[in-house]
Parts: sequence; structure tokens; C-alpha cells
Amino acid sequence: MLQHQRLTVCCSHPRMGRISISCLLPASWHFSISPVGCPRLLNTTLRQILVIGILAAAVSVLYYSLVVIRNKYGRAHRDKRFHRYLARVTDTEATDTNNPNLNYGIVVDCGSSGSRIFVYCWPRHNGNPHDLLDIKQMRDKTRKPVVMKIKPGISEFASSPEKVSDYISPLLSFAAQHVPRAKHKETPLYILCTAGMRILPESQQKAILEDLLTDIPVHFDFLFSDSHAEVISGKQEGVYAWIGINFVLGRFEHTDDEDEAVVEVHVPGSENQEAIFRKRTVGVLDMGGVSTQIAYEVPKTVSFASSQQEEVAKNLLAEFNLGCDAHQTEHVYRVYVATFLGFGGNAARQRYEDNLFTSTVLKNRLLGKQTGMTSDSPYLDPCLPLDAQDEIQQNGQTMYLRGTGDFNLCREMIQPFMNKTNETQTSLNGVYQPAVHFQNSEFYGFSEFYYCTEDVLRMGGDYNAAKFTKAAKDYCATKWSVLRERFDRGLYASHADLHRLKYQCFKSAWMYEVFHSGFSFPVSYSNLKTALQVYDKEVQWTLGAILYRTRFLPLRDIQQENFRGNHSHWRSFSFVHNHYLFFVCFLIVLLSILLYLLRLRRIHRRMLRNASSPSLWIEEGLPPQKIAGAL
Repeated sequence: MLQHQRLTVCCSHPRMGRISISCLLPASWHFSISPVGCPRLLNTTLRQILVIGILAAAVSVLYYSLVVIRNKYGRAHRDKRFHRYLARVTDTEATDTNNPNLNYGIVVDCGSSGSRIFVYCWPRHNGNPHDLLDIKQMRDKTRKPVVMKIKPGISEFASSPEKVSDYISPLLSFAAQHVPRAKHKETPLYILCTAGMRILPESQQKAILEDLLTDIPVHFDFLFSDSHAEVISGKQEGVYAWIGINFVLGRFEHTDDEDEAVVEVHVPGSENQEAIFRKRTVGVLDMGGVSTQIAYEVPKTVSFASSQQEEVAKNLLAEFNLGCDAHQTEHVYRVYVATFLGFGGNAARQRYEDNLFTSTVLKNRLLGKQTGMTSDSPYLDPCLPLDAQDEIQQNGQTMYLRGTGDFNLCREMIQPFMNKTNETQTSLNGVYQPAVHFQNSEFYGFSEFYYCTEDVLRMGGDYNAAKFTKAAKDYCATKWSVLRERFDRGLYASHADLHRLKYQCFKSAWMYEVFHSGFSFPVSYSNLKTALQVYDKEVQWTLGAILYRTRFLPLRDIQQENFRGNHSHWRSFSFVHNHYLFFVCFLIVLLSILLYLLRLRRIHRRMLRNASSPSLWIEEGLPPQKIAGAL
């Protein structure tokens, strides 16, 4: 048992107050200065000033700590927020291949007409499991994207699959020259085949992929496993395109900015949990020559009109986690993707002309007329510019057309081609489409959506239905000779040609009907942006593919960092990275100071009450009268 010792010292002076030191070791101690008779410097007002000063200093230190940590972590958030808007500058710089912290990834897009290889790179993950990898396209010393294309398409080797590895070897050699040799073994390689391979029998697909999986590891050291070569579906391709565009736009990043648009999301698989709020993603509309595709996030749980509709929806809704940890749900997305063959701009015109030819021939036969069969009596086509002439060749016959430039009538004629049904929540061809929250959504329109608004009408960017309709009407009603004159004077986009001029009227009407009638977007919808590129660069679906397929890499880096941190020397422990612990310690110290000041105040008051005692030496706990008797 510890021996408690007590030391009491008291001194007085006729002109000075009392100084008392009492110590009970080790349980308690106190030190007090009585202001009675003391100099005026140690009066109550001065003590209050000292207390206020200490508190002010504590608050200042706390504020300074907050500023330091905010600068460290907040700057990274702000930089991430703004670097997307500066992407046109930073993303065009040559990749520093001497940087040992850079990682690389390779994607080969094996399309129907040819194959292209894309090389991507990204720095080490920042350690925050909430953030995705910062993937960018690699650029060579001349700042050009590391991309190479070869022809024909890989599907051309269906009858000779043993030649596929030789066919794709130049692409891989090209990538090997740009990726640092020391990084080859840790660089993932993905060979993803699309449209051309999808139409091949499964046996031929398997033979081609088998040749790639067998021969490539022999000649190249890239990280290439069985799951890295496959034929992806149109749904997967659409999801990758959606991921790529939203990643470039920074829509997967977290935000505390009140000006950022957010949506309420019911995460798939967590119906019993509360909804979360995160950045609003953008939907994608892409109208090519043959097909049209739509992809957008469905933030809330969907309902179905029938069991048949629910079965169809399973093939159109994709649920996936972009986060590095499968147990974290903040990066779980539910995306609707639908592709419509025959609804591209050129395919739609072909369908329109086929129907026109068949119906006109039938009508001529019934009525005994020759409409469109000679150049003197052409068919009057409202979907061609005024007085523009065209021909339809079919079955050895020629049908002659002359434009009347009636935009509204053209729209009426092509509406039946939407193949809409009366069933609720359906779009083109009667295909299921979950509801779009028009008041809180944003879409980007690519390819024909951009060409229709920009090439001739010069209205690319923010879409306005009323302005677009007026411009399209004026264009259609303009004489062909005037349009040709404007074309010769270079008043249209540099890549616009006579084919674009001739079919601009039809394609404008087709785009309008697909968007408003097919996909049921209201005429008042104002959040569609038509674009050819995002931040001055074309966004490929391969970016979304590499992002999705490397999503678990940050978790590996984080675990390695944690392992190194747990086994490192204690001196390397950083309070900046453990700022919460720092705050707790600081608050404990501050609280201790305040409690100590309160104790001093209480002791001082006790001394004031005893100030009238004439004793010079007082033993704590001894009554005053006994002390007087002893003296």
C-alpha cells in the first residue's frame, strides 16, 4: 500500500497575501495563491483574462488543425472535382513511363469491321475505399493516344481459328512497345469481342477464343487469364459505354456540394436499408447507322405490369458494383440497357424506302397509275428537302422521288415505324422501359443525335425541342438549289456531305420521333445534350470495360498498405492520417485544463473564506482554535 505523504507550507507577510502549497502524494495536490494583499496583477479580472486567453488559444489550435486536415483531404476532393473540367489539358500530356507508381491495362475491341487496341494507365490508388481508380488513356511521347486498329474483323477467321493469334499479334506488339517492360507481368490484358463474333455459332466462337488463350501467353507476358478473353453481349457493351461516359464526367465521385444534382437511390439487394443520396448519373442515347441504344440508371425499385414484362426486364436491367469491396453498396448501380436493331438513321431510311416502294407499287396496281415509276411523275416525298430528287432501286425497278419538304407530314409518316404498343412502360417495338424521372435526370445524345443537330442545323449541345423543330421545318422547306449553294459556300460542318444534306430532313424527323414518341421524353424536356465527344475526346466503351474489370484492384492496394502500416516502425505512425484520434486526444487535454482551472477557482474561494485567520502556519485538517492553543 502506498504511503501518503503530506506537505503543507504557508507563509505570510504584513503587506502580502498568503501562498499555500499543499501536497498529498500521490493522491492529490493543489497549489493556490491568495490574492489578499497580493499585487494587483493577480486579481480576479486578470485570472479571467488568463482563462479566456487559454480557451482562445485552444480554439485557435483546434481551428488550425481543422484547416490543416481540411487542406490535406479537402484539396484532394476539390482537385478531383475540378480536374474533370480541366481534362482537356491534363489528359493530353504524354504519359510518364518512368513513373514506377503508374499501372497499365490493355483492352482489345474486336469489332465486326476490325480490331482496335487501347492502352490505359492509372496512378496508385489513394487508399480511400470510396474512390475508384483514376484511369486515363495512355499517350505516347507525341501526346497521341496509344491506339492501333487492324482489319478485317476477327470473325473473318471463323473458318481458320488457328490464324487468330497471328492476326492479333501486331496489336499486342504495339502495346508491348509502349508499356514499360518491367510492368508487363502485372498489366492485365482483355480481349473483348462484339457484334461480329456474336453472330457466329458457339463452336466457332470457342475455337477462336481457345487459340488466343493458348498462344498469347507464349509470346507475351501480360496478365492474361481464361476470363480475359470473351464475347460480350450488347447489354454488356451498353453498360461499359454508360460507365465510361459517367466516369469521364465525374459522376461516380462523392460530393458535399449543395449545387451538385443528386438522386435518391434504393440500392439493389438492400431493400430493408434506408435510401442513399449520391451524384446523379447521366443517361446515354446513341443512334448509329444501324441501331439505336439507350442506357440509364434506374435509382429506385421497379415494378412490372405483368409477369411476362418482368421476365423481359431481367434481360434489360443490369446490376453491378463498381466499388472495390463487394460488401460496400455505395457504388452499386442498376442500369437499364436496350438496343434496337433497325432503328439507326440509315437503317430507318432503308425501312422507310422499302415500305414506300411496296405501298406505291401496290397502290399503282390497284388504281392503274404510274406514280413514281417515271421521272415525269415522281412520288412526292415529304421527307426530302423541297425539290430534291432521289431514286429507289429495288427488284430491277426504279422509283423516282421528289421532295416536298414537309417536316410535320414526314413525322406522321414515320410514326408507325416506332412499333409502339398500348402496354404501359414500353418504348420502341413494345420493349419494356422503366420510368424516367424527367424532372431529375440528364441525358447525352451521341452519333446521329449530334449529327442531326449540329452538322447542318448548327444546334449541337443543349437540346430544345421547339427550336429544333423550327430549324428542321425551315431546312426541309428550303429549296434544294439553295441548300446546295450554301453547301458550296462552306456554311455547314466540314464533315457534312451531300448525303447528309439530302437525308437531313428525314433524319431530323426520325431522331425527333424516336426521342419523343419512342422513348416518351416530353417535348418540354431540357436536359438532353447532344455531343460528339466529352471534354474534347471520344469516349469508348473500352474505358468502362477496364474500369469495371479492375474495380477490385484498389482493395488489394489498400490491404497491402494496411499490412505495411501494421508492421512498420511506430515512429512512422501519422496523426494526420489518424486525425480522429488526434481530435479525441486534443479534446481530452482541453477538458483536463478546464477541470484544473475549476479546481483552482474552488481552492481560491476556500482561501478567501479563511483569509481572516491570523495563523502563519496551518496544518490542513487542524481546527484553528487548536492551532492557536498550541502556539
